[in-house]
Amino acid sequence: MQDIKSIRVFLKVAELSSFAAAARSLNMTPASVTRIVAKLEEDLGQQLLVRTTRQVALTSAGATVAARFAPVVKDFDQVAEEITRAVWPDRGRLSLNAPLSLGLRLLPSLIDRFRLAYPNISVDVTLTDRLVDIVEENCDLAIRVSGPPSDKSTIWRKICEVPRHAVAAPSLFARMQRPETPDDLDPSFCMSYSSQGQAEIWEFHKEGASRKLSAGSSVISNNGDFLYSLAKLGNGIALLPDFIAKDGIDSGEVETVLDDWTSNPLWLTLFYPPYDVLPPVVATFTDFFEAHLREVTGFNFGGTR
Repeated sequence: MQDIKSIRVFLKVAELSSFAAAARSLNMTPASVTRIVAKLEEDLGQQLLVRTTRQVALTSAGATVAARFAPVVKDFDQVAEEITRAVWPDRGRLSLNAPLSLGLRLLPSLIDRFRLAYPNISVDVTLTDRLVDIVEENCDLAIRVSGPPSDKSTIWRKICEVPRHAVAAPSLFARMQRPETPDDLDPSFCMSYSSQGQAEIWEFHKEGASRKLSAGSSVISNNGDFLYSLAKLGNGIALLPDFIAKDGIDSGEVETVLDDWTSNPLWLTLFYPPYDVLPPVVATFTDFFEAHLREVTGFNFGGTR
């Protein structure tokens, strides 16, 4: 096999149709790129690229080489990364998924500190309120805020419980009577969190008593910040995790409803593909993630498993 560096340089020139652009992308000089490609052509005995003052194009031989070698280089890089991830806890690449609201609040500071501690671990972060299939989407781990897991195709680690409260703007109670019990809640004023367009089921507890109700379907969203913004404007009541609503509660923008009743907390959970053993890089992030949360949040770690 030819020197993989020369193949890599040639593929970058072919991809960008420019020696200068390839040099910038590879952090090399244009002269070095030109020399490496010329040596590859000499070794193969074929002209791979047609160079003009306006563009660079593949010859038929060049197209064949690019088509054959591109998947080889990709497989080589993947194997090298897997070996690195299997051996080294402090270098490699990590692919994360997290919900939007939690990710925007928590991950910037966490990733900043993580990169300072582990500069040789690259991080790919995707924020989405869609429940991704981490096996299908080749994700190393997903951070989720949800009810107890029921997914049988993954493994998971419960980090802590996330309390939540029903909240509303004070102005809402100029339009409706303040509820004293869950039975007083009018579903038409209860906004639902759902990723599937369905009314949310709320459950409250007090001194051994439990009440369940179906929240309304007039407003349904898969994003807690959106529901909080509507609640703040007086559009209704939302059942939200404290990390979204706490600042608004403290400032008086919203207030809690049904203070004598508690709702089931959510779980902050790390989900993994079905590893036999966590890859070292994934284990490193898991330990760092939990330590960071213990230090900077007020989450209840009593239920950690």
